[in-house]
Amino acid sequence: MIFLQLFYEFFKAGLFAIGGGLATLPFLYDISNSTGWFTHGQLADMVAISESTPGPIGVNMATYVGFTTAGVSGAVIATLGLVAPSIIIIIIIARFLSAFNENVLVKGAFYGLRPASVGLIAAAGFGVFKIALFQLELFQTTGGVLDLFNWKGIVLALLIYVGMKKFNPHPVVAIAASAVVGVIFHFGGV
Repeated sequence: MIFLQLFYEFFKAGLFAIGGGLATLPFLYDISNSTGWFTHGQLADMVAISESTPGPIGVNMATYVGFTTAGVSGAVIATLGLVAPSIIIIIIIARFLSAFNENVLVKGAFYGLRPASVGLIAAAGFGVFKIALFQLELFQTTGGVLDLFNWKGIVLALLIYVGMKKFNPHPVVAIAASAVVGVIFHFGGV
């Protein structure tokens, strides 16, 4: 039953998350809320890991959730669920592409999907920003204004920003350095 649910949840995400991997984040938040398979904090970790590993971010996250939920079989099922809608749609479009190539309605639909994709990605980015730099649960518990901010996250974000501006490293170097600093911050007691 878990395999069917994994496939179904990620099929929905793959069907409606137009705009790439970050557009799947609102769907992943929904999956988190409805299934309890992972927390919002774990989702932020998934984004960080998926951004720093090769491959499409949405596929990496589906694989991770499937693996943590139901092992290797779950990883395969969740990944297939995410990519199945794209494969089906591509096959259908390929069959009828020549007939639709100059269709005004098709052009209009794609024109309308662009801002929707930007909106989904912006919403996902705001969600990651909120989780990375704010501690809403702690603030709600203590009520202390200083507890609202994740000071380690803010310092890390500033260090990365200054490092990027000053040294302009290759993206691979920036991701690797960020991962190292993140491990030191998390496990080093900083």
